[in-house]
Amino acid sequence: MAYDAAPPELRPQRPGSHEIRQRLEHERGSRLAQLRSLTGSGQTVDDHLMSTQKEAVTKVLREIEDAFARLDDGTYGSCLRCGEAIPEERLEILPYTHHCVGCRRSA
Repeated sequence: MAYDAAPPELRPQRPGSHEIRQRLEHERGSRLAQLRSLTGSGQTVDDHLMSTQKEAVTKVLREIEDAFARLDDGTYGSCLRCGEAIPEERLEILPYTHHCVGCRRSA
């Protein structure tokens, strides 16, 4: 059910910015812990797998910071490609996502 298509009394309640910030803080904390674990693993920086994992975690941390910026500027929850609202279910799973499923698939 689309948020704007249903009458106000039937629309699901979207989480407020405080709850979204908590989700993003949790995700950031988890990723920072992963990064610390990778850094302190005793493996050399030349290890390709570790390097790839660090890059992936760092990318997600950038996406989380971008989500905080979108929350601050009022664009959080809107797809950056098509402008449509990203479904709440997707934001619960990936609170830092910036594309709806359709746009992500075609990207």
